[in-house]
Amino acid sequence: MKRVIVDYKKLNEDILNLLVEKFPDGYNDKDIISFRNQHNEAIEAVEVKTNDTIYLVKISKRLADSMESFDSSDVDIPIAVIDDQVKELDVDK
Repeated sequence: MKRVIVDYKKLNEDILNLLVEKFPDGYNDKDIISFRNQHNEAIEAVEVKTNDTIYLVKISKRLADSMESFDSSDVDIPIAVIDDQVKELDVDK
């Protein structure tokens, strides 16, 4: 199985859909994989799999925004991005 590191800018609709399906309420600390790339830069990513590929999608504020925008028509739960992590807002209080 091949592993591919993907930046949010290069996400296609299929990978974005996989992300939204795997993390419908957003990702949290336990979902994050940390590693160093070939330039010895620290990378944080979340993982989604297809039959033949493991995608490591780099975490960024824009990733959270893309996931929220992609799924906004299907989800009624407000989402906030705080410190580059997606958190649900408690709107009942």
